[in-house]
Amino acid sequence: MTFYAVGDIHGHLTQLDRVLDLIEADRGAEARVVFLGDYVDRGPDSRGVIERFLQGLDAGRDWVFLKGNHDRMFERFLEDGETSDAHILSGKLWLHERLGGPDTLGSYFDADGLLASLGGGKMTDYGMEPAPEAVLQALVAAAQEAIPQRHKDFLGQAKLYHEEDGYILVHAGIRPGVPLGMQDPEDLMWIREPFLSDTRSYGAMIVHGHTALDAPERTINRINLDSGAGYGRPATVAVFEGGETFTLSPEGRVAL
Repeated sequence: MTFYAVGDIHGHLTQLDRVLDLIEADRGAEARVVFLGDYVDRGPDSRGVIERFLQGLDAGRDWVFLKGNHDRMFERFLEDGETSDAHILSGKLWLHERLGGPDTLGSYFDADGLLASLGGGKMTDYGMEPAPEAVLQALVAAAQEAIPQRHKDFLGQAKLYHEEDGYILVHAGIRPGVPLGMQDPEDLMWIREPFLSDTRSYGAMIVHGHTALDAPERTINRINLDSGAGYGRPATVAVFEGGETFTLSPEGRVAL
């Protein structure tokens, strides 16, 4: 079976539309596409990205969505106002400009305007220090009102992994030595080491994103499709067919 996988998008609707055009030119709109997560944060239009996905689902597209760590951070903010995560060793909070939470909220409503009206500064003022409880509650309440329920449901329904024809697709990777059904969900969304340096066979090729590179990378046991869209580089789409892997460019397929 031919299928496609798309690396991290990070709120860049123009990049999403570009890769969708490449897929359609290669195969047509009926193709199965697995999106590897991190749909939000850093880019200017996280709302537009999720809306485009919902439009595709409404049109009957065969699309599979995995959950990335940034999608989970957005979800946790909406659930309980959480802005910290123990996996972020630098201590940066989700509202830090480097993590991109302010960009995501700003695509839905004027969050900085709300904070200014409360005398609370800007969202990025709370990138390292938690926002005062009253400010945080106001921000969460405004987000809950501004973000459509279908967008919240989309985040909640994203899968942690997907198996396809000899491949395991996941956002970040898997913990070596642990059966797939026993993996910690946090690892599936966050892991780097020891996964990235491990060379053992997993019984299937692992296809992932999460760790941004300048270009997609294939090793003996994994394929990384995060080519850094969150940092202004082009997003990557790969096609898997007959045991071979190609990336897509305007000129066609390129062997990976």
